Amino acid sequence: MEIDEDEIDDAVLALLWLTLHNERCAWKGFDWATTDRLHKKGMIGDPVNKSKSLILTDEGLERSQALFRELFTRRPQ
Repeated sequence: MEIDEDEIDDAVLALLWLTLHNERCAWKGFDWATTDRLHKKGMIGDPVNKSKSLILTDEGLERSQALFRELFTRRPQ
């Protein structure tokens, strides 16, 4: 099975919206490889630190909310 890491990154970024606090912080709790890719894409600050949270960039915050709405909200019927 071939895994699409970009799709995984989008899903994780959307889920970070669920744990958002202090306007742009989200709880760490995802695979290190995924958070590293999100950092390299400019969506989050460097996840390698002692903090239990990571910080979404302006672009990451905007994309996180958009992906959350796209992937996890109900469409009008």
